[in-house]
Amino acid sequence: MWLPVLGLIIGVILGLMTEITIPDEYSNYLSIAVLAALDTLFGGIRAQLQNIYDEKVFVSGFFFNIILAASLAFLGVHLGVDLYLAAVFAFGVRLFQNIAVIRRIILTKWLASREKTEKI
Repeated sequence: MWLPVLGLIIGVILGLMTEITIPDEYSNYLSIAVLAALDTLFGGIRAQLQNIYDEKVFVSGFFFNIILAASLAFLGVHLGVDLYLAAVFAFGVRLFQNIAVIRRIILTKWLASREKTEKI
């Protein structure tokens, strides 16, 4: 579980230390890629906490989500419709759902350990 979090921290630090700029016409693609990556990261953390984590599912989901979201954005640009907003909405909802489940799992484990120590 620590490896994805470590990768995220390293990525943020490297991103803040470099002066790479993204052209405005690619901003929709980048926002979707970041949301897809965060969705996959928090989905992996949730799966690890639920003891159902599978590395193949994590990696394939990461790339599939990014490719699907980028394809929607690309198609939307060529059709003149903001289809990337559908991906932003979908990934946003899943992201908040995963965070809510992670919070509940951690809270439940914390309360159970606290109750266990009080009985002793």
